[in-house]
Amino acid sequence: MKARHKRFAFLLVGLSVLGVAAWLVFQALGNNLSYFFSPTEVVEGKAPEGHVFRLGGLVQPGSFRREDKGQAVVARFVVTDNHQSVEVRYSGILPDLFQEGQGVIAQGRMGPDGVFMADEVLAKHDENYMPPEVAAALEEGHRKGVANMATGGGQ
Repeated sequence: MKARHKRFAFLLVGLSVLGVAAWLVFQALGNNLSYFFSPTEVVEGKAPEGHVFRLGGLVQPGSFRREDKGQAVVARFVVTDNHQSVEVRYSGILPDLFQEGQGVIAQGRMGPDGVFMADEVLAKHDENYMPPEVAAALEEGHRKGVANMATGGGQ
């Protein structure tokens, strides 16, 4: 084999290894991405089916309840953006700041029964802070709710 052919083969193998490495990196990044959706977007079907995403909004007052399922305690509550609502089921320890009427972000996936199955629940950390995604979703939900009431659509 000529030196020229050896260099070409070496270059081809190197590019192949680089291509496989890049593909693996992009696959790993794609599997770890978690997008944010409001309850309105989830109800409209914009959230990915079968993939992990974040659901954010306010915990609807009067919706929180605990169910004792043997060794696990399951928390159920409703997250709303003042326009649409999504029921959430979470098995685990809730943050200390979790309470009804407060901002929350839950990470998980939609179950086949239309209930969001949360793997993690995050509550806002003080009175003045709300994640920008949650604030924007609440503002959009409020705007849609007011527009719906103005046209006589109700909820």
